[in-house]
Amino acid sequence: MTVLLWGLPDEPPVDLVATELRARDADVVLVDSRAAARDTIDLRLDTGAGVGGVLRTHDRTVELARVTGVYVRPVEPELFPGLEPADLARARRFCDALTSFTELTGSSGQCRVANRLLAMGSNVSKPYQAQLITRHGFGTPSTLVSSDPAEVLAFAGRHGPLVYKSISGVRSIVTAFDPAADAGRLARVRWCPVQFQEQLDGPDVRVHVVGDRVFATEITTTAVDYRYARQSGTTATLRVHDLDPDVAARCVALAAALRLPFAGIDLKLVPDGRVVCFEVNPSPGFTYFEHGTGQPIAAALAAWLTGS
Repeated sequence: MTVLLWGLPDEPPVDLVATELRARDADVVLVDSRAAARDTIDLRLDTGAGVGGVLRTHDRTVELARVTGVYVRPVEPELFPGLEPADLARARRFCDALTSFTELTGSSGQCRVANRLLAMGSNVSKPYQAQLITRHGFGTPSTLVSSDPAEVLAFAGRHGPLVYKSISGVRSIVTAFDPAADAGRLARVRWCPVQFQEQLDGPDVRVHVVGDRVFATEITTTAVDYRYARQSGTTATLRVHDLDPDVAARCVALAAALRLPFAGIDLKLVPDGRVVCFEVNPSPGFTYFEHGTGQPIAAALAAWLTGS
């Protein structure tokens, strides 16, 4: 079994999955995003034989037809400072070619890919993804995407306390909206639409779906965004959550519908009984939850990648 890990080898999710794969005697090939200008890939598409070719890194030459699994967590070459234009162009060509391999081999069933970049695209637009989420029986927060300050204030008048966040897949800090304190800044939405949502009570639950397996973590905190609890001067406590079987099944179905064999689904268990879904993360940084609860998420992903 040869499994490609594409990303930063020293990043905790990649490193932990590599460790679990080696424990299963898998042949692990690390494709370092920082070396994209140096590595090469030759693709070959043979009728009836699927996608093949050769990948060459600084220490490995790999026949792509032998690859049985890929964990995709790359960093775009444009994000590395100091690359000369020629090196950046080579890096971009390499990344585009490796992306083509993951798309073709993943869609053909030739090997297991977690996750294809095309499938990750649903998270680029949060409002679009929310429409897909509702089709699987989850509620979503009352939401307004607007560049009109008056419309935002009217929405707050109808729904009470609000939070605001990015519309795109770019990570942002979920922040409470204060109509009085934020009055001076509200006019800025005219230059860039912002997503406002009703602020809901109840515990946060992060659900990691790996194939047909589910790992749920309940987060207790007073922070608006538990990911930044420390920065806000509070704490976040993690514990294993016994997820309702029906909700678990809906999470698996939602991830499958989005073509995401590995996904992080963010839920809120509202006191009135609603299960609200905020988003589906297509490349979850799961190690925070694994270290906080002991749930074997990396082991499950390694097992899925190797078909074991």
